[in-house]
Amino acid sequence: MPTQLHPETQAIHVGIPDLGGARPLNTPLYQTANFGYDNPEELAEAINSPESFAYLRNSNPTVRALENAVSSLEGAAASLATSSGMGAIHTVLHTLLGSGDHVIVQKHLYGGTFALLRDLSARYGVDVTYIEGRDAAEVTEALRPTTKALYLETLSNPTAQVTDLPAFFAAGKAAGLTCVVDNTFASPIGCQPISLGADVVVHSSTKFLSGHCDVLGGIASFADAALHREVWSRSLETGTIADPFAAWLTLRGLATLGLRMRRHHENADGLARFLSDHPKVAEVHWPGLPGHPGHDLARRMLPNGYGGVLAIDVAGGRKETLEFTRRLRLADRAVSLGGFKTLVQQPSATSHRSMDAEGLRAIGITEGTVRIAVGLEHLDDLKADFAQALD
Repeated sequence: MPTQLHPETQAIHVGIPDLGGARPLNTPLYQTANFGYDNPEELAEAINSPESFAYLRNSNPTVRALENAVSSLEGAAASLATSSGMGAIHTVLHTLLGSGDHVIVQKHLYGGTFALLRDLSARYGVDVTYIEGRDAAEVTEALRPTTKALYLETLSNPTAQVTDLPAFFAAGKAAGLTCVVDNTFASPIGCQPISLGADVVVHSSTKFLSGHCDVLGGIASFADAALHREVWSRSLETGTIADPFAAWLTLRGLATLGLRMRRHHENADGLARFLSDHPKVAEVHWPGLPGHPGHDLARRMLPNGYGGVLAIDVAGGRKETLEFTRRLRLADRAVSLGGFKTLVQQPSATSHRSMDAEGLRAIGITEGTVRIAVGLEHLDDLKADFAQALD
């Protein structure tokens, strides 16, 4: 077998925990909360190690298989699977930041992460500086003696702003910061941020990794095993460990990740180009379009595609936008993304509802902004559905 496998192959050939010589071809579901030991000393040792199995909050063989699989895809030393994407972000940031610390954060950000940072600031006195994320010099300008971390998104939620990860990570590393990036929109097929300099990569595995609209989960991957151990220890306190069944379902979805991401990208690109020519659409936010400000950077940094999420600004206002989304027949009005079915939502009322009007305007979200999580349907059918809804 070749030593360097492509991501599509790695997602299928998932390692199985040692079972003493037996080798199931599919990862088994270990639906158990605890493990027994004949030797009490072995139990005492296992309960204090992320490598051993004693209690579900510590680890589980099915969960471990998922962690190992994503580590392989991301080029990570180790990963920690959690009960949700916000669970992964929460555990990482609570480990890295304490009272009086400072973090530099990209302004174009998922609303749930924004709400968490606001809470960290109010509850624990963590200082947060928001930057545009367009020029790495912003990192240097925002530095303070108390700065501990830099937080970015590969493709921003919901307007798909592209961040120059190598440049930003280089600036962060030069200042001794821990660099964290949410890679959910791109997936490991589109981008492997650790190879670009990231210390921690987080995903909502609810989205593209599982891909079937039936799992809630998250995962954090680490370039350094020591940092993984530190965050794992915090997860024991927060109780954010992934459920074995959710991990098993995610592994099932992971096997088709390469195929699905290709179709997501092709459909999103085709729909974005179609909508960019429609008179009822004021703007299309999709890095595959030549006019997108991050187009050239996206071509260099994400050669395998830009995922399956785009956003549009419907011409008119709130009334026209609501009427448009109501008229869609194939696309469902629902939150989340990354599944096989196309979903639409208005970020101002859903994913970014915790932000005020000024904050929304600052990141380009209006009442007419609609996020489209493009599914796996036939592109011609999607075009027809969006055309009739707009017309």
